[in-house]
Amino acid sequence: MDGPLENDICSICHSNFNTPCQANCSHWFCGSCILQVWDHGPAFHPCKCPLCRREITLLVPSEASSRQCNMVNTAEILPRIERYNRRFGEQSNGLMQRMQDLPFLLRRLLRDIRDPQRTLPLFIRARVYLAMVASAIYVLSPVDIIPEGLLGIIGFLDDLIIVLMCFLHVAALYRAVLLSRHGGS
Repeated sequence: MDGPLENDICSICHSNFNTPCQANCSHWFCGSCILQVWDHGPAFHPCKCPLCRREITLLVPSEASSRQCNMVNTAEILPRIERYNRRFGEQSNGLMQRMQDLPFLLRRLLRDIRDPQRTLPLFIRARVYLAMVASAIYVLSPVDIIPEGLLGIIGFLDDLIIVLMCFLHVAALYRAVLLSRHGGS
């Protein structure tokens, strides 16, 4: 998750990764390659992933890329990625876009929480844990908006909605953290 797979290559240039970046659709590209895709499209819209055609609203450079800021190519690419993220990072407005980004954001968040080398702000950690505990208490409590005893399987609908809302809230928090890390703000 810190970078692309060992023997993987960029799907745009078909070469080894140079400043690898992961898009919000979970695909990896060279930073310069995905920025060229954006350069050849409309400047006021995010580019689409060449593999899955989803809008790329967030580019996250690998940890190795972030540490290699002194290399000439990387030093030129990272500021452009930050500019891209500042311009399009807040555009994850629609529910479908948020649902599509959910697996990407939750996987990265889980990795950040488990890794002692990473630092998540304390208030973010607290809000994540609070949201998870609150949704678990609601799901496990006998008090429900739609009672399972009366409506059977349909009664689980409110539990699923609460859990989904919790995950969407946590993903939005973590997206803000990623934007502050890789958006230059």
